[in-house]
Amino acid sequence: MTDLNDIAVFVKVAQFESFSRAAHALGMPISTVSRKVTALEQQLGVTLLQRTTRKVGLTAQGRAYSSQCSEPLALLNDAERVLTQAQKKPEGLLKISTPVIMGQEPFYEFVSSFLKTHPGIQVDLFVTNLFLDLIAENVDVALRFGELRDSTLVAQRIGRSVRYLVASTDYLKDRIPPSRPEDLRDHQCVLLNGRNNEAEWHLVSGKKSVKQPVSGPISSKDYQSVSAFTYRGHGVGLLPSMYCDAQIASGELVRLLPEWSSPEIFIHAVYPTRRFLPTKLQVFLEALKAWKSPLWLPLR
Repeated sequence: MTDLNDIAVFVKVAQFESFSRAAHALGMPISTVSRKVTALEQQLGVTLLQRTTRKVGLTAQGRAYSSQCSEPLALLNDAERVLTQAQKKPEGLLKISTPVIMGQEPFYEFVSSFLKTHPGIQVDLFVTNLFLDLIAENVDVALRFGELRDSTLVAQRIGRSVRYLVASTDYLKDRIPPSRPEDLRDHQCVLLNGRNNEAEWHLVSGKKSVKQPVSGPISSKDYQSVSAFTYRGHGVGLLPSMYCDAQIASGELVRLLPEWSSPEIFIHAVYPTRRFLPTKLQVFLEALKAWKSPLWLPLR
């Protein structure tokens, strides 16, 4: 197959009818330009240029070939320029997947501010606890909490979270608060992903670590539901700090066993590849890392 670079060099020589001017325009040595044109002629089996010591002229075949190649080359250059500009300028559709736990006003305000800063970008937001296949669904970036399942993806840590043991004042009114993790066996608990309304809570305190079986009247698959039933007095909840900090401060919730919490979990921005990141994704990741989010704790 004919080398497009050789064709492009020939078209430039034909345009200037000069090896030296073409070489200057292309930023190549004259010898390289001459060699590429010669290679093209040998591959095509025709003489494209008449060379004399004083000038370079097109043969009839050379003129016809140059005419036929000039427009396609210009289209290719236009296409490359469009892609290059798209890479340099933050614009286009950015598909973001985020778990339900992120579907709160602070994150919506962050996205709103990001869109106002980058008016050339449009956002398609998926708020779901499903682990979407980023490549199959054409998702640019996903925010994920905890352990990552797919090791082929690129992940950047952007924050961390811990979960606290909390209960409402109504629930605690006629009950003795737990003084150690084992006491949770004597309490109703509001569970996340509990099977048969049972679960095992992993708690840490310094270097101490326990896995405490718990049970309760209700289990749910998302923290919004768990927090709602914890607030309503249905039991002890193990809630992310973002769901209980304000309520603890206001007295609506009481933090139990304050020296104990869940192990830290990390929040990641996950995307399919680190090569040739489009500018729209680069600026989003930069904004995300700079955001002082109330939805997670900063990295240490």
